[in-house]
Amino acid sequence: MFQRVTISESDVYYLLSNERRRETLTILWEFDDELTLRSLSEQIASIESETTPAPRPLRESVYNALHQTHLPKLATYGLVEYDPDRKLVRSNPESRSLARYMDTMAPVGISWGEYYRALGIFGLFTVVASLTSLPVFAAVDPLVFASGALALFALSTVYQLVGTLSRSLHSMTTLLGRYLP
Repeated sequence: MFQRVTISESDVYYLLSNERRRETLTILWEFDDELTLRSLSEQIASIESETTPAPRPLRESVYNALHQTHLPKLATYGLVEYDPDRKLVRSNPESRSLARYMDTMAPVGISWGEYYRALGIFGLFTVVASLTSLPVFAAVDPLVFASGALALFALSTVYQLVGTLSRSLHSMTTLLGRYLP
């Protein structure tokens, strides 16, 4: 049920230190079947340029970087299967265990888990401080603090889900745009 990473944690951080390798894994996890190198590079270029289709020089740059560097490196660690002759790539099921290292809030640079833990500790602190009549907190009903913390949890969860959904939809529209007239 729980898959373990069979590579060292320092190698995981090294591999995931590159944005294109992270995007590669994220895109490959969305598809059960293999992708062509061209399709993968176009999706990554579209993400980087925030336009579809991405400018040709960027698409070529991403294509070459994936082919020459990133996909062979990921394949060496057993995270993807890459056929450089046929230019086909797919993720290995074991690579999904790296998702926990990539679950971050980009603007803040912390993981969602760290964010939710901090929010929970803050909510608990404010409720307990109100219940124990600490000077500033005693003026507010503990139910207000509890409700506020729960509302922040709910809003944060919606924000996280919408962000994940929009990234998935962007990848799908990029892929469909290639095949639809």
